[in-house]
Amino acid sequence: MSHPDLLTRRALILVLDGVGCGAAPDTDAYGDTGSDTIGNVARAVGGLRLPNLRRLGLGNATEILGVAPVDHPTAGYGVMLPQSSGKDSTTGHWEIAGLHLERPFPTYPQGFPAEIIDAFTRATGRPVIANTVASGTAVIAEYAEAQQRTGAWIVYTSADSVFQVAAHEEWIPLAELYRACETARAMLVAPHDVSRVIARPFLGTPGAWRRTANRRDYAIQPPGSTLLDVLAAAGVPRDGVGKVDDLFAGRALVSRHTHDNAEGVEAIRQWLDSAPRGFCFANLVDFDQLFGHRNDVPGFRGALEAFDQVLPSLLAALREDDLLFITADHGNDPTTPSTDHARERVPLLAVGPRVRGGPLGTRQTFSDLGATVADWFGLSWRGGGTSFLPQLFAS
Repeated sequence: MSHPDLLTRRALILVLDGVGCGAAPDTDAYGDTGSDTIGNVARAVGGLRLPNLRRLGLGNATEILGVAPVDHPTAGYGVMLPQSSGKDSTTGHWEIAGLHLERPFPTYPQGFPAEIIDAFTRATGRPVIANTVASGTAVIAEYAEAQQRTGAWIVYTSADSVFQVAAHEEWIPLAELYRACETARAMLVAPHDVSRVIARPFLGTPGAWRRTANRRDYAIQPPGSTLLDVLAAAGVPRDGVGKVDDLFAGRALVSRHTHDNAEGVEAIRQWLDSAPRGFCFANLVDFDQLFGHRNDVPGFRGALEAFDQVLPSLLAALREDDLLFITADHGNDPTTPSTDHARERVPLLAVGPRVRGGPLGTRQTFSDLGATVADWFGLSWRGGGTSFLPQLFAS
């Protein structure tokens, strides 16, 4: 390291999962015409109250009813366009970390083909029921009693690239469920290389089923080098908050999994209060998981405004050698008929004691963010992006 202050530098990427901000150049090709997650939510509720994000420059970066531009934003602000194929969390986080996908992960709107289900049955010794597209709570309500009678796996998917296996913990041991998911992960290779295999254990009785906290995700390995790999090789400490380590198959990152946004913010605050140096990759998932996928506009609004209220506590914890980046990984517009992710551009805010607020423009790839973090730590790697670090400190 060439500069003494590199030994005390920290960077935090905070992903507001699903909080896109309008059309990307290829949005129509993904069937997402009209999607503008934060803009449409604001219009649907008559305007958002986000005073702290407004001061940073969110309203300068993108048009949001109730969040007007300010004359002197305290953050670098802009938007980033997706370049990878796909619109899921894995694709978005990988692109942030410098890795572009040339083809999207496969999805199964009609369920999985017979050859996959037959191979899974043979390998695990249990039959399969469901094999459908469904929400986790609905599929358990419909098939749990059949699982009790037959001992079969409940296999289902969603609009995302996922192979999900549900099992009642008292009927099928957790260890067996996990082994089955590991088997599926090893089995699901191209062209059926789904992004994630997910163990979905549950408990309860008819009419009162409940999913437990023993979920496990088995993600596909990133096919190339990422920001996390480069930081690890350079000896830069890395921490995660939320599901981020699952998205990178646990490679070069250990993450603290959190129950909701409030717990996630608290974990971020603890990292800011205690970490002497290094990088934190954080994801707040409630926007996407609880509200976007359920087309819950009031809930989405509440989550945005709740985050804005706690933002000052994060900003107050920033040290002289810190950079905080606030962004998203895709859209999930609750105002559209779709309950799927949306192909959207995402907001970009960069703040820190040394940062001079001002425009960062329209970045042509999410990977510019990973490149900037690498630059902040004095590394030459840029992945698939271009660093905008000099713009943050321009006089």
